[in-house]
Amino acid sequence: MKALRVERKRVAVREVDKPIVGDEALIRVLLSGICNTDLEIAKGYAGFQGTIGHEFVGVVEQAPEKSLVGQRVVGEINAGCGKCELCRAGDPRHCNDRTVLGIVGRDGAHAEFLKLPALNLFPIPDKIPDEHAVFVEPLAAACAVTERVSLTADDRVAVIGDGKLGLLCAQALALTGAHVLSIGKHPEKQRIVERRGVEVTSPKKATKRVREFDVVIEASGSPSGFDLALSLLRPRGTLVLKSTFQGNSEINAARIVVDELSIIGSRCGRFSPAIDLLRKGAVDVDSLISEEYPLDSGVHAMQRAASKGVLKVLLRP
Repeated sequence: MKALRVERKRVAVREVDKPIVGDEALIRVLLSGICNTDLEIAKGYAGFQGTIGHEFVGVVEQAPEKSLVGQRVVGEINAGCGKCELCRAGDPRHCNDRTVLGIVGRDGAHAEFLKLPALNLFPIPDKIPDEHAVFVEPLAAACAVTERVSLTADDRVAVIGDGKLGLLCAQALALTGAHVLSIGKHPEKQRIVERRGVEVTSPKKATKRVREFDVVIEASGSPSGFDLALSLLRPRGTLVLKSTFQGNSEINAARIVVDELSIIGSRCGRFSPAIDLLRKGAVDVDSLISEEYPLDSGVHAMQRAASKGVLKVLLRP
């Protein structure tokens, strides 16, 4: 089968063996989405070598549970050992021995086929088209903020970054009733969330709103975004870090200590809330799709995904 692979920081579409599933499920990929993590892996993030990609929708071709065969599904990307305390509690996202689709120890979704444990799979309602279903994983990551921080209608929240994840975070968090401000450099992208009732502004204008926010989500992946986040937080406010990227960031520890700020990491989220939001049409994902390419054009698609102004790029095997 064909797969988009990273090998020694080189990206190429190659012919590889079809997955041998054993006691897992084999999924024929219908559509996959390129995200910033894929771009960072190509630069060396996580040291991953193999087939990249973790956002997908597909059809189950083989599975131990015969009822799954033929179903259209998405898949939770963390596959745990199944034996540790976390896995037994139903949350393998931090299992010490986990593999992660297209990121850690497991070939990913930019391919004709992939494999995952059956328990990782979530059937997709017929009313959700493939082009929306492929957003379940990143939307779940946006919703995951509320697993780490409890928000109310009285909270003021700022989301830094108007890339794909930032725009999803702004939309998802606005549904909590909290007042959300989206901070970004691209007016055409900001209009996507503005149409959903989210207040928008630029980073330059945001610098005038010092110590105004209870919670700030950093989804820009830049050192300047981190510094802006600290300046926007009120004393004892909470900074939620969503970005994953190759490289190091400097931290102003004095500001964190003096203002008693909390810093929280937030990664993968539960899929069911994201599927429910898509089923209801509660978030706009159509406007986040910039381009689609066949898998054969995967290298070009990665280049386009890294281009200024481009949002979600999809791959179709």
